[in-house]
Amino acid sequence: MTTPHSPTLRLRRLAAMLRRAREQAGYTTSQVGAKFKWSAGKVSKMETTETKRISPSDLDRLMDLYGVTDQAEREGMQALARDARQRGWWSKYKKVFSDHALPDFEAEASLIRTFEAQIVPGLLQTPQYAEALLKGGRYTDPETVRQKVEARMARRDILTRPESARLRAVIDEAALRRPIGGTETLRGQLAHLLYMAQLPNIDVQVLPLDAGAHAALGAPFTLLDFPDPLDLPIVYIDTAGEGVFLEDPEEVEAHSATFGDIQGSALSTTRSAAVITDLLRAPESES
Repeated sequence: MTTPHSPTLRLRRLAAMLRRAREQAGYTTSQVGAKFKWSAGKVSKMETTETKRISPSDLDRLMDLYGVTDQAEREGMQALARDARQRGWWSKYKKVFSDHALPDFEAEASLIRTFEAQIVPGLLQTPQYAEALLKGGRYTDPETVRQKVEARMARRDILTRPESARLRAVIDEAALRRPIGGTETLRGQLAHLLYMAQLPNIDVQVLPLDAGAHAALGAPFTLLDFPDPLDLPIVYIDTAGEGVFLEDPEEVEAHSATFGDIQGSALSTTRSAAVITDLLRAPESES
């Protein structure tokens, strides 16, 4: 099976390469637009990903102007443009994900760091737990719930495919005690969490209740890092709507520092596994 890729990341990478090539060639965006008699702002939109599709002919003209003569580099940029026009697997879940959804970025992430205070992270959820979670809010018709659960389970493939993403998850102990779906569903979820924590690319740390105040009491968040240096890290914050992506370097740095702080407050992976095991073995009255 072909490894999923992120159309949005490919477009961001191409935009960065075009901007760098233009600057090295000594042109402004206005000069480039005037040379080709393009509408005002067309070049700027290409470099900020506002233009979602860049035609092969436009790309060739830009590379010619910027003096990009290396054939491998030219073919690589055309490949990025083609990939950016494709749709990811998540596009079939139109009711679940927007065009720039979290799976779009997860597809190529090399490292995912996530903190959850109330629930088990989506990438580590079981179908039963996810279904119970989705049914816990406003009424949603069964078919929509089914699609959302199916989509969430499909996201998990990034953790077990070749060249899997690394996941570092810090989970508040409260999330592991909340009986979402009832005792049996929670037990199944805890058992799955223990299993996933044994995979070499996954670290699960529990933030104990007795840690008291900590750096991330505000809101859960996810940090995504990518293998290509042109693909800058981003922060994802889940909301009642479609979620928010933060790309500003200062925001990314602040959230990265916060994650480091809560990792320091959390238990080690070994002690965390022991806590989860104790919760799994606890009598039903204590769950």
